Amino acid sequence: MTRALLLIDIQLDYFPGGAFPLVGPEPAAAAARTVLDAFRAAGEPVVHVFHVAAEDDATFFVAGTPGVAFHPDVEPVAGETVLEKHEPNSFIGTGLHERLTADGVTDLVVVGMMSSMCVDSTTRAAAELGYTVMVVADACAAPDLTLGDVTVPGATVHAAFMAALDGSFATVVPSSVLLAA
Repeated sequence: MTRALLLIDIQLDYFPGGAFPLVGPEPAAAAARTVLDAFRAAGEPVVHVFHVAAEDDATFFVAGTPGVAFHPDVEPVAGETVLEKHEPNSFIGTGLHERLTADGVTDLVVVGMMSSMCVDSTTRAAAELGYTVMVVADACAAPDLTLGDVTVPGATVHAAFMAALDGSFATVVPSSVLLAA
């Protein structure tokens, strides 16, 4: 078993002052940092994925804007893989699967943003590709979502997506459990 950490879209547009702030991105980034520090200390592989919008009418993650940058808590360091993506699923058009396969990775630990979009899509794809996946729930964040006249709070969106992934596509744990193992 070779394990890798996959950090998904922990970018400035998701934080206060960004173009699409989520609910609770700061504590999620802090938890992601604790996991990142543990992987770095253990010498385990780390992969950073960041989103750049491909649509001409995009309102966030627009190429060349400050919002595309990694949050300072999780900036890549030399030797870590950095992949640009244009789809919610981190495996589409990035070479991620090929890179992980070449490195012998069988297990993925996932942290990032948004729980309800890119984390969900990537986690499901990873499981379908045969990876054993663990999602660190407190190192992820989601937005409030609205359908018609119903608004679902971001914390509820996050919990619903974590619950849907847990046991079917991944094991979902808090960072404290991962770090204690």
